[in-house]
Amino acid sequence: MSQQATESRGAASTEGGDSTHARRWWILAVLGFAQLMIVLDIAVVNIALPSAQRALHFSNNNREWIVTAYALTFGSLLLAGGRLGDLFGRKRLFVASTLGFAAASVTGGAAQSFGMLVAARGVQGVFAALMAPAALSLVTNTFTDPRERGTAFGIWGAISGGGAAIGLLLGGVLTQALSWRWTMFVNLGFALVAAAGAAVLLRRDVHSSRDPIDVPGTVTATAGLFAVVYGFAYAQNHSWGSSTTVGFLATGAALLAVFVAIQIRAAHPLMPLRVVLDRNRGVSFLALGIAGLGAFGAFLFQTYYLQQIKGYSPTHTGLAFLPFAAALVISASIANARIVPRTGPRPVVASGLALGAIGYGLVAQIGVHSSYDAYILPANLLSGAGIGLVFAVATDFAVRGVEPGDAGVASGLVNASNQVGGSIGLALLSTFAATATTHYLAGKQATASVIAHAAVHGYTTGFWWAAGFFAAGALITGLLMHGAPQPAPQTQAEANPQPAGAN
Repeated sequence: MSQQATESRGAASTEGGDSTHARRWWILAVLGFAQLMIVLDIAVVNIALPSAQRALHFSNNNREWIVTAYALTFGSLLLAGGRLGDLFGRKRLFVASTLGFAAASVTGGAAQSFGMLVAARGVQGVFAALMAPAALSLVTNTFTDPRERGTAFGIWGAISGGGAAIGLLLGGVLTQALSWRWTMFVNLGFALVAAAGAAVLLRRDVHSSRDPIDVPGTVTATAGLFAVVYGFAYAQNHSWGSSTTVGFLATGAALLAVFVAIQIRAAHPLMPLRVVLDRNRGVSFLALGIAGLGAFGAFLFQTYYLQQIKGYSPTHTGLAFLPFAAALVISASIANARIVPRTGPRPVVASGLALGAIGYGLVAQIGVHSSYDAYILPANLLSGAGIGLVFAVATDFAVRGVEPGDAGVASGLVNASNQVGGSIGLALLSTFAATATTHYLAGKQATASVIAHAAVHGYTTGFWWAAGFFAAGALITGLLMHGAPQPAPQTQAEANPQPAGAN
C-alpha cells in the first residue's frame, strides 16, 4: 500500500466524525507530557541514586538494579504493549497505564527497603511498556499532513532525548531541596495531567486491529527480551563467564530465534515482518538502539564523575547537563522539518551518530582535575546535537508508512530498540568501566587520590566504548539507509482533495 493511502487511512481513523484533527496540537502536548514523564523518570532516578542508596543502605553492586528492574520489565514488554494498544484501543490503554505508572511511582517514593523500591520500579516498567507505544502510535495516526508530521516528530524527538537532561536538573533540585523520594512522587502530577488531557481530547477509541493475540509470539518475545536484558545486567556485577550470565544470554538468543520463526508462520503475528523489513525502517530501529546503547551508560558515568569526583551538588549536576538538552532540542526541532526534505534521512542520521562519537571521544579525555568548560561542555553540545538528529529522524522513519493497525507494534519497536539498547549498553559500559578500574588499582595502595584516578580511568574507558558504538552506527547507517531527498510535502488538503462543502 502506498504511503499516501496509508496516511489517508490514518487521517480517517483520527478525524472521522469528530474534531480530533482540530485539536491535534493539544493532543501532541498531552502525549508529549506523558513521554516526558517516562524519560524524566529514568534520568531523575539516576541522579537520585546516591541519596537513595544512603537512605536505604544498599550496596554499590545493588544500586544498578534500581535502573535495571525498570529496564527489564519496560524493555521486555514493549512489543506486547504495542500490540495490546492495537487490539484494545489506544486511548483506554494510554489512560489506564498512565494512572498505573503514577500509582507505582508513589509506591516507590514511599519505599522503606531496597526490595520495595526495586519492585515498584519493576511495576513502573510494566505500565511504561503499555503507555509509551500507545502514545507514539497516537502521534503517528494523528499527524498525517507531511509538513506537520516533520514538526511533530521533531518535537517528539526533542522530548525523548532532551527530557533526560531536564530530568537530571529536576532530579537534582528535588533531591537537594526535598528528598530523593520526591523524584518519584513528582510523577503523580505529570500522570494526572496527561490522563485527564487524554480523556478529554482523545474522543474516539477505535480498535485498530481485531486479530487475535499471538500468544506463542508474545511469550517468546517477552521471555527472550527479559533473558537478554537480565543476562547483560547480571554480567555487570558478576562476570561474562558466569554460568548464569551465559545461560540467560543463550536462552534469550534462542527464544528470540524461535520468536522470529513463529512470526514467519503465524497467521496473526505479534510483529509482522513487513514492519521491520522495510530498509529505512529497519535501519532506523538499529540507529535508535545504538544511540541508546552508547548514551545510557555515558550519562550515568558523567553523573557520578560530576558528583563524586568534582563534588557537584545534585542541582549543579543537573544544570551541567542543560547545554546537552538545549543542543538536542534545537537539532531535533529542525531535523525533520528543514534538513531531511533536502537531504533524505541517511546523511542526517549518520551525521548525528558521528557527532555523538566525537562528543564522547572528547569527554573520554577527562582527568580528575579537568575543567567542565574544556571537556564536558563541548562534549555535551556535540553529543546533544547528534542525538537530537538521530532521535527525531529515526523515530519518524521507523513509523512512517506503517499500516494503521501496525502503528502500535512499530511504536513498541521504537521504544524497545532504544530501551533494550540502553539496557545492554548500561551493562556493557559499566562492566568495561569496572574492569578498567580494577586493573588500575591492581598493585597500588588504595589512597583517596589513587581511588579517584582509578574511578576516572573506568569512566573514560566507558566513554571510549560509547564513542566506538556511535562511530560504528554512523558507518552502518551511512552504508545501509536510503539517502534520496524526500518529495516536496503536500498539505493534507492536497493529498486528500474533497468536494466543495465536504466535512
